[in-house]
Amino acid sequence: MSSTSAAERARYIRDQLPPHGLFAGATWRISPEAFPLAPDLVAKLEALGSQLLAFYRACNILYRHSVQGKLPAWIAEYLDAGKPKDLIEFSRLSRFKGEIPRVIRPDVILTDDHFFITELDSVPGGIGLTGWLAKTYSALGDDVIGGPQGMTEGFDATFEKPLVVVVSEEASTYRPEMEWLGRQIDFRVIRPEETTTLGTVATVYRFFELFDWSNVPNARILFEAVARGDLKLTPPIKPHLEEKMLFAFLWMDSLKHFWREQLGEKTLAALRGVFPYTWIMDPTPLPPHAVIPELGIHDWLEMGHFSQKQRELVLKISGFSERAWGSRGVYVGHDLPANEWAEAIRRALESFPEHPFILQRFEKSKLFDSQYFDFEANEMQPFKARVRLCPYYFVGGDRATLGGVLATVCPADKKILHGMPEAVMSPCSIRAE
Repeated sequence: MSSTSAAERARYIRDQLPPHGLFAGATWRISPEAFPLAPDLVAKLEALGSQLLAFYRACNILYRHSVQGKLPAWIAEYLDAGKPKDLIEFSRLSRFKGEIPRVIRPDVILTDDHFFITELDSVPGGIGLTGWLAKTYSALGDDVIGGPQGMTEGFDATFEKPLVVVVSEEASTYRPEMEWLGRQIDFRVIRPEETTTLGTVATVYRFFELFDWSNVPNARILFEAVARGDLKLTPPIKPHLEEKMLFAFLWMDSLKHFWREQLGEKTLAALRGVFPYTWIMDPTPLPPHAVIPELGIHDWLEMGHFSQKQRELVLKISGFSERAWGSRGVYVGHDLPANEWAEAIRRALESFPEHPFILQRFEKSKLFDSQYFDFEANEMQPFKARVRLCPYYFVGGDRATLGGVLATVCPADKKILHGMPEAVMSPCSIRAE
């Protein structure tokens, strides 16, 4: 690609942005080309959708069986920790006992020889952005995964109509991208205050986290309408499905039989191959002879004395908290001084059970040679980068279809990969062999 064509492509992409943008107040760098992925990786991402769908369904059963006494009570106790009683009661209603999120988005990090998933998001941002990027880069001839309409058609086909998307004030950054999406496939984007006049709406897409429900106007009225069967709500009112600690259950030996029965050996092995080993930071004292699996320590506080190499671990607040999204409430062990790491461990333990934390192994992400177009200098700027991939799966029946993949290409010195002004954001394409 010549510098002239790179400039033309970059300006075309910039000029296609909607007048009010896609993320309120947020900017990113532009690459003239989609982020290329090898065909074998694309095939693995396509297969991942059905595996994650099976995982969500199994987690739903795991919680329900724990509540019913068919599995140990401590499972539901962990997943209900810190949740208000009213929300727990909504989540246990038999009317929607089998419902799971209809849009699934994992955060995928590439390493030198494989990939792993740092977390799952069932109320994901980026749907409209990825749809716009796919359409824009496809117009330039890029072989975008999902094609120019994969995201818009995938979202449209998932829900019973008429559809309304409710975006809370907490999630207002994402309102412009959902409004763009609504213009493509004809749905309304409203504020929670407007949910009293839904009329003949069949489905409401909930674009707010359940931890924020007490701050969302009319949330209770909306939830009660769903409980009566007046309309459908997705993602469902199930805070246990928004918990990061679900990863930890997959690794527990005491639940191995359950996972084998629900997932099968092949899917269980596949998920364990991409989910990092995860622990729930429960401060309950262990018997004198016991140790924490994999770590070989008797007390979590012993991690405060780990060497920098041993501190290749990540602390995260699990779910029901305003700090549980947007890379807040995350502490990377080897990136902190020993005293700050020890303090982070202490705070995590003190926050249990109201705000439980999880601990995960840190896996080093792969370095890439990337570039973006510098509009002021009118030239391409190379940089060393790490990438987070966000594949979007739309659930219909027994299928989870890959609609598109968003690449967030961050400078190599960033330990936590997320949207930022210094990052390139682009759709992913299939690399020609």
